[in-house]
Amino acid sequence: MTTVDSAKVILKKTFSIALIFNALITLGCVAGIIFGFYVSYPYWRPYAPYLVDGNLFWLAIAAAVINIFPSAAIGRALHTGRFLFHHYVYGFFVLAGSSAFVFFFTPVPLLSLFFVDSSSVAVNAGRVFLLAGLALFLDDLPDVSKRIEGGLNWMKTKAYQVRKPLHALQILTGFIAIYCGISITLSTIYDDPMRALPNSFAIVTLFITGITSFALAKKKAWLKITPPEPEPAKLFV
Repeated sequence: MTTVDSAKVILKKTFSIALIFNALITLGCVAGIIFGFYVSYPYWRPYAPYLVDGNLFWLAIAAAVINIFPSAAIGRALHTGRFLFHHYVYGFFVLAGSSAFVFFFTPVPLLSLFFVDSSSVAVNAGRVFLLAGLALFLDDLPDVSKRIEGGLNWMKTKAYQVRKPLHALQILTGFIAIYCGISITLSTIYDDPMRALPNSFAIVTLFITGITSFALAKKKAWLKITPPEPEPAKLFV
C-alpha cells in the first residue's frame, strides 16, 4: 500500500469515528433538552412556536442511533492496523480519564453530566472527552470480546430482517433532526439570542446528523446490510 493509499485509509477511518462522535454529541445534547422538557412540563415548550412538540426530539435521538452502525461500518471495512493496542483500549483510557476528571474537578455528578445546563469549561470538556472515548470504544466494539461480537452479530441479523423499515426510518428521522435544528436556530435568533453559543452545539450536531442520515440513506447503507456468516462447525477429535 502506497503512502497516499495509507493516508486515504486513515482519513476514511477518522471520518468514520467522527460520524460516530457526532451521533454521540447529538444524543448528549438532545438528552439534556428532553430531560428539561419533562422536568419542566407543562411550563416549558422547547423552542415553541417553531417546534410543534418537544417529543420530536426522540426521533432526533433515533436518527443518531440509526446512524451509528453504518458510520462504524465505514471504518470497519478498512484495514488500518493498530498502534500498540486496539482502538477500544485507547477509548477505555479516555473514558476512564475523563470520568475521573469529571468526578474530581467538576461540581456535576457523572451520571447527571448530560442532564444539566452548564456553561462551565470543565464540565463541557468532560462531556467532549467522555464522548470521544466512547466513540473510540464503539468503533472497535466487536474486538472487545467474542461474546460482544456474537451479540452484535445477533443484532445485525435482526437488523437485516427489518432493513427496509430501517432505511425508511433513517430518512424520516433525518428530516426530523434537521427540523429540530432549524427550530432551535429560529428560537435562538428571534427569542433568545443570549443562548447563541450553547445552542450552537445542538444546532450543528443536529444538522450534521440529518445530513448524515440522508447521505447514508442515499448509499442504501441499511439496505446493503448482510447477515453475518455462520461460524464453521467445530470438530472434536
